[in-house]
Amino acid sequence: MAKRDYYDVLGVSKSASPDELKSAYRKLAVKYHPDKNPGDKSAEDKFKEASEAYGVLSDKSKKENYDNFGHAAFENGGGGRGGFGGFGGFSGADFSDIFEDFFGDFGGGGRRSSRRSSNNRGSDLRYDLSITLEEAYTGKKQNIQFSTSEKCNTCKGNGSKPGSSPDRCTYCGGNGRVRSNQGFFTVQQTCPQCAGSGEEITNPCGDCNGQGNKQTNKKVSVTIPKGVDDGTRIRLAGKGEAGTRGGTSGDLYLFINVKSHELFKRSDVNLFFEFPISIADAALGTTIEIPTIDGKKAKIKIPDGTQDGKQFRLKGKGMPFMRRGDFGDLYVQVKTEVPVFLNKEQKDLLERFRKIENEKSNPSIKKFFQKAKSFWNS
Repeated sequence: MAKRDYYDVLGVSKSASPDELKSAYRKLAVKYHPDKNPGDKSAEDKFKEASEAYGVLSDKSKKENYDNFGHAAFENGGGGRGGFGGFGGFSGADFSDIFEDFFGDFGGGGRRSSRRSSNNRGSDLRYDLSITLEEAYTGKKQNIQFSTSEKCNTCKGNGSKPGSSPDRCTYCGGNGRVRSNQGFFTVQQTCPQCAGSGEEITNPCGDCNGQGNKQTNKKVSVTIPKGVDDGTRIRLAGKGEAGTRGGTSGDLYLFINVKSHELFKRSDVNLFFEFPISIADAALGTTIEIPTIDGKKAKIKIPDGTQDGKQFRLKGKGMPFMRRGDFGDLYVQVKTEVPVFLNKEQKDLLERFRKIENEKSNPSIKKFFQKAKSFWNS
């Protein structure tokens, strides 16, 4: 059966960077490694195929030959299958660099503590917090409470009864990793007995049953910055669930929901709202007083002849930019209200006004009928 194109095997393009090649191979190697698929010949073949492809494409010289001549570049002793019995093209550095990422270092000791910390890290938590638009404008401090796990005070988080300590894991000898041979490969994996900690709890703490942490209601003081918007995520490092057996705590993520406002509508740092005025004020002009998000008032001069939908901008009266000293703008849109429930005197006045109206007073009406007349004549 003809060999598959190496780029197709890894699922990358010919322009893929070395990091993209490495990432693609890593995913395939993890998925099809014999340790994860014992007895699966198909998975083993795919693992070998991906290893061979990466061995060639990760080598600058071999990649250049392959790009020019394809598989023919390595036929008849051309060098495509060297080194590891069909797992072609690996140098020692390539091999260690790739497999160390997901099986751990082959020395067994230098990164053990960091692996344990990662393996036993506490979970991240999410907290949804609703605030008002005014609170988003000013910022606020708030105490929140949620259920989580914290380090057991009795055993100080190590899981053992006070006065005792965890023993070395008998399965992995305290390394937290176990080795296995796969043909020419020697790989390491997390110890299934101690989950990578290298320790066993033989005399468990009575308060936490050897877990090292306990469920509790936790209170945290959080600061909401000025200008926060709906959907903003705030990370509080180390405020999530406690890690187990010396592992680090997870993080707490606040997801902010800014409630709708009865007056203002928000778009980024700008605010918008509609202000109703009478026909008389729109025609004759007036000065209006409007509310602003900071709880104060501002004045706007409405010139005579202001049309419905006219928008006025108040610079710097919008929302604050996060972690900056400037502000967005407030846009006020005028909505001219037609009067209803007129009394006799009002109707008489409007009738008199209608009789003395002229085309100069209503230029838009005049322009419309000129267009309509032209349309009818055509």
